Amino acid sequence: MTGGKVHLNGQRTKPGKEVKSGSKIFISKDKYTWDITVIGINQQRRPAKEAVLLYEESAESHQKRQEQIILQKQERELFDPQRERRPNKKQRRQIHRFKKS
Repeated sequence: MTGGKVHLNGQRTKPGKEVKSGSKIFISKDKYTWDITVIGINQQRRPAKEAVLLYEESAESHQKRQEQIILQKQERELFDPQRERRPNKKQRRQIHRFKKS
């Protein structure tokens, strides 16, 4: 699927598009993707706790996203941006004291 972040039944869609029970929604955000099937529709806007009961995510989609999360955590551990920063004021003072003694 090319173009757009949300696809409804395999086609790119706009926010105002009406969703029905049984619709398949594919969402991509950053590096993550969701493959969702709509189970039911509420007539009124309801809390997120109730909205979760109205759709289900495919097992492959959930597993793939969890693997992406684990991979991203491992990459963050390998690359520690804290080490490449300049020393802060406290650390500079410690360095000066160490060099003088």
